Amino acid sequence: MLIHNYYAWRCANGALPTLSALQKVAGQSARQTAGFVAALKAGRFIVAEPDPGDRRVKRLRPAPAMVAEIGRSVRLFVAAVDEIEGRLPPRAAMLGDADRLGEVLHRSAAYVLANGTLIHPFPRVLQFAERDCGYPLLAVVMGAHYAETVPGTPPAARLSIRAPAERFQVSPSHISNLLREAEQQGWFAVGDGGRLLFLRDGLLSEFEQWAACQMVHFDALAGETDATDALGQADGHRPDPET
Repeated sequence: MLIHNYYAWRCANGALPTLSALQKVAGQSARQTAGFVAALKAGRFIVAEPDPGDRRVKRLRPAPAMVAEIGRSVRLFVAAVDEIEGRLPPRAAMLGDADRLGEVLHRSAAYVLANGTLIHPFPRVLQFAERDCGYPLLAVVMGAHYAETVPGTPPAARLSIRAPAERFQVSPSHISNLLREAEQQGWFAVGDGGRLLFLRDGLLSEFEQWAACQMVHFDALAGETDATDALGQADGHRPDPET
């Protein structure tokens, strides 16, 4: 939502992207949101810029590093469509520009605010996403499945408890709990040495439908952003947030 607020202001005449504006839409208490913003400032993931019209007002600008991290899966979903369509030049390449990627994230957030989330129709994917590092762990499990079943797939990341814990910077007990819960619900199981023992077809189908919807959603928004950018260049300018 912080990225959305900034690019809504920059590209779509939205309100100033201030802390108070973020607190209204963040879904947390005002104090929690302020603490989160302070942590992002300390990590140099956002910059608080004085507004020229009133220097007491601080605009929250996401740093390119944060846009890239939040938009990592967006670029991968669009790259998957590029691969399927054989599209040259690849549309995902333009999302290497932080501002273009930020615009896509803004458009996606605006869609969710107007229409609801994209993930709730996929309850098992949602359950993982609601847990700390649950979604990345699910992606690793899917990668292990494809590595075993699809010829030419790159080797999968290790699924032993310690390897994901180190990769995602969480405790081994947390990873162990996630894996145990998945096995208890009959979704998948991981054996000795991190080998995937089984993966239920229902979970696989749900994940693939989720991924396909993400590909369609973000590819369409990237296309809109590309078209808007091309129109701005044809007119000899892009929107200027200072005017």
